[in-house]
Amino acid sequence: MTALAPTLESFFTDYLISQLGASRHTIAAYRDTWRLLLGYVFQHTGIRPSDLDMAVLDAGSSGSS
Repeated sequence: MTALAPTLESFFTDYLISQLGASRHTIAAYRDTWRLLLGYVFQHTGIRPSDLDMAVLDAGSSGSS
């Protein structure tokens, strides 16, 4: 497992829920956005979300495909 999964889990559980007290709608919006981003990255790089490293999500590398 890469660092992305525990980082996302912490973002949702520690930050959005515990610290921010975000509504279920806000949490769902973030979930859906991440789902779209991970699907996009997979389509353009072939890297499965379970194998994805945070370094791949660099805005400077967009448009290389």
